[in-house]
Amino acid sequence: MTDTLFSQDPDSTREASSADGVVDISDVMQKVAEHKGCGTEGGSGKASCGSSAGPADMPPEIWEKVKNHPCYSEEAHHHYARMHVAVAPACNIQCNYCNRKYDCANESRPGVVSERLTPEQASKKVLAVASTIPQMTVLGIAGPGDPLANPAKTFETFRLISEVAPDIKLCLSTNGLALPDWVDEIAKYKVDHVTITINMVDPEVGQHIYPWIFWENKRLQGYEAAKILTERQMLGLEMLTERGILAKINSVMIPGINDAHLVEVNKAVKSRGAFLHNIMPLISAPEHGTVFGLNGQRGPSAQELKALQDACEGDMNMMRHCRQCRADAVGLLGEDRSAEFTTEKIMAMDIEYDAEGRKAYQQAVEGERQAKVAAKASELDGLEKAGDISVLVAVATKGHGIINEHFGHAKEFQVYELNAKGAKFVGHRRVDLYCQGGYGEEDALDTVIAAINDCHAVFVAKIGGCPKADLQAAGVEPVDQYAHEYIEQSALVWFKDYLERIASGEIVHQQRGDAAIRQGALLSQAG
Repeated sequence: MTDTLFSQDPDSTREASSADGVVDISDVMQKVAEHKGCGTEGGSGKASCGSSAGPADMPPEIWEKVKNHPCYSEEAHHHYARMHVAVAPACNIQCNYCNRKYDCANESRPGVVSERLTPEQASKKVLAVASTIPQMTVLGIAGPGDPLANPAKTFETFRLISEVAPDIKLCLSTNGLALPDWVDEIAKYKVDHVTITINMVDPEVGQHIYPWIFWENKRLQGYEAAKILTERQMLGLEMLTERGILAKINSVMIPGINDAHLVEVNKAVKSRGAFLHNIMPLISAPEHGTVFGLNGQRGPSAQELKALQDACEGDMNMMRHCRQCRADAVGLLGEDRSAEFTTEKIMAMDIEYDAEGRKAYQQAVEGERQAKVAAKASELDGLEKAGDISVLVAVATKGHGIINEHFGHAKEFQVYELNAKGAKFVGHRRVDLYCQGGYGEEDALDTVIAAINDCHAVFVAKIGGCPKADLQAAGVEPVDQYAHEYIEQSALVWFKDYLERIASGEIVHQQRGDAAIRQGALLSQAG
């Protein structure tokens, strides 16, 4: 592990390792923190490098792992794509928020797939996608069950892909119950990124989330099941950290059950070396058929989710760009191109894997990304006038960090926070399409306004007169003068103008209300 983290400093490696070769996690975390000037001793300084960090903020070996990983880098998710292959149908635990039997072409949430694959089919699908989408850099196995409850299929898939496409990063997502048994195998196949879903560290809380686990050929329930699960999750996380494998922690925020407790979860995973914490809203629409959905358990509002993420960010940087993807998702985060790559279609494709062509394309993407970062930096001066004023803005985009989507065609809006420190991505809101067959759908517009009700403005490439008037009446300023320009640079230019309008007395700054997080499937994918 330390060879990976600190190869630029062999002495540090020796100091962080004990005589038997096992790495001391606290030493490792302190070294990482010191590298970026935020030691963990004597307070709650951040020991992870965060989803928005750049090459100056972390060891170069870590930067190489995250720079083009759309889940581990907020910057990268605007430019690089990922795909999941559904080779792992079985699961060894039951979660009250999960129902893998449900599927819908318009649905996007964990555990949902349209078809399951063999390892051989998955390998060919990866080649087909990588040849068609050259900025696809990451292959993940995330279900629809648990990859480590299906170890033969999971590792055979990794073996096949590592042979034919060695430039693609390998990831898996697990509930952690079987993780300690497979960490060495994960390291053997150079799986550098592992996501563990950890919703509690207290079995008293866990027994309300997990009805049962299947452990050592027995089905266990209640407190005993939750106790074993959390012990195995913590052990697995420590083992990953010891081997230099980056771990992201997913936690589902369930109001009234684990919302306040997730602060303790955050502290526990940080102390064991987790790289990133992703707190996601519960999805619990009744039509999904989950226990929580059928019992009326609500998900958090947008403000509740952001408040918890902000509270945990004091101890550890947070992932805020997660889309809670399907187990067969393909494309940029926020888009799904899986329908282009069904098994029937890929088996008929003549595939030529052009590794050099992919490398050249990704170099061009990196240039685009660096230009966006430079544009944002150019507008940071003068923000001190904001004082304590902080606003949210929504953005319609098809990716690449540019305002390039029509209001009526947006299936989600990205949300940025603007204040004296600059512009920061803080989330996204899924919405129904407003434009249906060339006409505006008023019912859909109501849901869009509810989804971005906490925003002061919405940035779009184009917008019609009717939705513009309704947005203005709702107190959300439509902004279309920055079409096809960089998001953060444009947002900061607008924010400075907003501050000047306040200073001149033209407008009065007011706090916005809460916003709704969409729970059900989209009503339509057609524009």
